[in-house]
Amino acid sequence: MIRDISASIDACAAHYGDNADAMRQYLLEGQAKAVALPNRGPLLFNEEGQLDKGILEAYQTYGFYIFENVLSERELADIEQDLALLKQRFATENGATLNAKGEPALGINCKAPNLLWAKPLGDPLGGTPIANGRHQVKLFEPIAASNAPKESPFVLLGSLQFSPACLRVYAHPELLKVAEAINGQDFAPFHECLFIKEPGLGAAVSWHQDGDTHWDNPEFDSQIHGFNFMAQAYGSTAVNGVWVVPGSHKEGRKDIRQLVKDAGSERIPDALPIICNPGDVVICNRQLVHGSFANTGFEPRITINFGFHKRSSVLDVKGAGIHSEAVVYDEKLIEQRSHALGYAIEARKAQYPDETPYQYQPLANSKIDFSWQTDTLGKLKDYNLLDLSI
Repeated sequence: MIRDISASIDACAAHYGDNADAMRQYLLEGQAKAVALPNRGPLLFNEEGQLDKGILEAYQTYGFYIFENVLSERELADIEQDLALLKQRFATENGATLNAKGEPALGINCKAPNLLWAKPLGDPLGGTPIANGRHQVKLFEPIAASNAPKESPFVLLGSLQFSPACLRVYAHPELLKVAEAINGQDFAPFHECLFIKEPGLGAAVSWHQDGDTHWDNPEFDSQIHGFNFMAQAYGSTAVNGVWVVPGSHKEGRKDIRQLVKDAGSERIPDALPIICNPGDVVICNRQLVHGSFANTGFEPRITINFGFHKRSSVLDVKGAGIHSEAVVYDEKLIEQRSHALGYAIEARKAQYPDETPYQYQPLANSKIDFSWQTDTLGKLKDYNLLDLSI
C-alpha cells in the first residue's frame, strides 16, 4: 500500500514559487507512473534456489526492482534503535569533535571520511568537480526554515564500522543470493553508506550516473559498474526518495546537461520516483540516471546503502578515486576489502541463529576468525579506505 503524502507534495511544491503547479503535477504524475511499473514484489527464488526469472528480467529491463517486505519487523526495530544511538554520537556541528553529551564524536579518529554534512535543502554536489564531476547540474535549493541549523548530516560513509544493525543487514542471505545471481559467486564488495534525508533538512543529490571507469570499455554492458541495494528504514516517497530514468542503464553515458536543457527544467520527463515502504529493499543499477530532490516534505528517509560488483569489473582495474584512492585492485586488495562481508555474515549469524547464513565462496578457505566479538566493529575501522570505486 502506498502512503498518502499529499501534504508533503503540497509542501514541496510550495517551495517552487511560480513553478509550484508544475512541480506538484510532476510529483503526482511520477508517483502514478512508479506504482504502475511492473517491477515490485516479494523476493522470490525457484525450486533450484535461483532468482525468479521474472524479477531478473524486470531488473534488466528497468534497471531497478523493489523487493517488498525483505526486512522483518524485528530487524526494522533493531535498525531504528541503532540509528537513534548513531545520531546521539554525531558531532554537535560540522567540524566539532564532541557530541551533545560532551563525548568524542563518531568517527573523529578515523582516517577515512565518514559523516558528511550539507546545507539544509541544498545541493552540495551539483555543478561541482566532486566525484569526477558526475553531478553535472545543480538542482533547485529551497529555502530552509529560519530555525534550521547551518548544516546537517547528509551521508555517513563506511557505515558498517559504526552500526551493528547495518552490518547485519549487509549480510542478509537472500540479498546476497541476489548479488550472486547477478554478479556471480565471486562477486566483489563496493561501498556502504547511510543516506540521511530528514524532513525540512535533507539535501538534494543532483541527477547523475554512478560509474566512472568502464564507459569506454570494449566489453561494456549494462551491468559493468555494478549495483546498489537500498534498504529503507522508514520508506521512500516521491518527495524524499530517489528518482530514476528507467532503462537508462543500457544507454551508456548520458549528457545530463542536455537532458535538463531539453526538459526546460530539472524535471526530467522520463524520470519517476522509487516508492517504498519500511522494510523494502531496492536493487538499483549504478548506471541509471538518478537523483533526489531536497526533502521539503514531512517524512524522513534513511537508506542503508550497499553495493556489489562483478569481479571482472574490478580485478586488475585502476579505481576511479571517488570512494577511495585510485589504485589498481589486485586479488589481495579485493580479498582484504571482502573481509567486511565475512564479519557481517558472522554478525548476522549471532543475531539470527535460526536463519541459514549465506556462504560467500571467495572467503570459503580463509583462515581469519570472523566470529562476532565485542571488538568486531573495531576491526573494521577505516575499512572504507579500500572501497572498490569504479
